[in-house]
Amino acid sequence: MAEKLFSPADRAIITEAIRNAEAKTSGEIQVHIESHCSGEVLDRAAEVFEKLKMHRTTYRNAVLFYLAAEDHKFAILGDAGINQVVPENFWEAIKDEMVVHFKKREFTEGLRKGIELSGQQLQQHFPFDQKGDINELPNEISFD
Repeated sequence: MAEKLFSPADRAIITEAIRNAEAKTSGEIQVHIESHCSGEVLDRAAEVFEKLKMHRTTYRNAVLFYLAAEDHKFAILGDAGINQVVPENFWEAIKDEMVVHFKKREFTEGLRKGIELSGQQLQQHFPFDQKGDINELPNEISFD
């Protein structure tokens, strides 16, 4: 069961990281965790992205952190708006940083760091709009 892989305290750290990142940007970040991923991890992440309706954000600037915990697979998927403005190897660089923590079994810290790094790029390219910004997607971790 994917829900059991992160304690309530771990979930709170991840949710707080999302909240902190989104406080500085109009971008949206979601984390989705499941136990297993059948098939290619990016294909599954794209399915989850669509299922969570992440492609419907105003500026197409949503980012999904997808983890298949028991299969040791993960992907970061950005929508069209963010992918147009970040450097070409941006997601791979974040994944590399996360892997450093994941190899030490520091899954919460790896996610927190990845969220923080993506939030910095979102802030740079999609600054927070105090007048019209709304939280378009939930900050809580979703599970399958």
